Amino acid sequence: MIIAEQKPLGEIAELIEDSKKILLLGCGSCVTVCLTGGEKESEILASALRIIRRLAGRPVEIKTHTVTRQCDPEFIDNLQDMVKDVDTIVSMACGVGPQYLAERYSDKYVIPAMNTRFVGGSKQQGVWEEQCGLCGDCTIHLTGGICPVTRCPKSVLNGPCGGAQNGKCEINKELDCAWHLIYNRLAKQGRLDQLKKVAPPKDWSKSRDGGPRRMTREDI
Repeated sequence: MIIAEQKPLGEIAELIEDSKKILLLGCGSCVTVCLTGGEKESEILASALRIIRRLAGRPVEIKTHTVTRQCDPEFIDNLQDMVKDVDTIVSMACGVGPQYLAERYSDKYVIPAMNTRFVGGSKQQGVWEEQCGLCGDCTIHLTGGICPVTRCPKSVLNGPCGGAQNGKCEINKELDCAWHLIYNRLAKQGRLDQLKKVAPPKDWSKSRDGGPRRMTREDI
């Protein structure tokens, strides 16, 4: 899922400094799961912003709502009645949400309340870790299901680099060496012969080809 974190409260308050009527819009997908931009967080942020503006002697009207996904037009097209009376929309989605809102409601000032960090997964309660570098050419079947592009700070495709000690990365002694993990995983599977294969340089054009990427399912 996409991992995002809320911008500092002071920064958001500064961004809405000239706003009078605001729709603070949460997202029910990734940011809800990582506890940063869902319904609960939207209500908390709205309350905090109201207090800041009231203490400044400049009260603001803020209404809140959470849609299933801000990255899907079908869920934001139905916001016309909520949007028509506001001058500002504050999006608590990843970077896609505010872009879709700004395109759909181009006469409104759209503010991103979140900073999108990475694509990852939950490791434990309240901890998320980057797992995918969005390279566009997944080869983790060759590395025991461990991505060397993201798990290795150097993105070494033919490891290890030689700097690791006792299974830890030389860049961060608390970080497991990705290739140490890969070796142990392949050994457990009886597939250490995979390490004899030399991986070619990553074809980054599949992820950075000079423009916004698009995927089309012809069957649907």
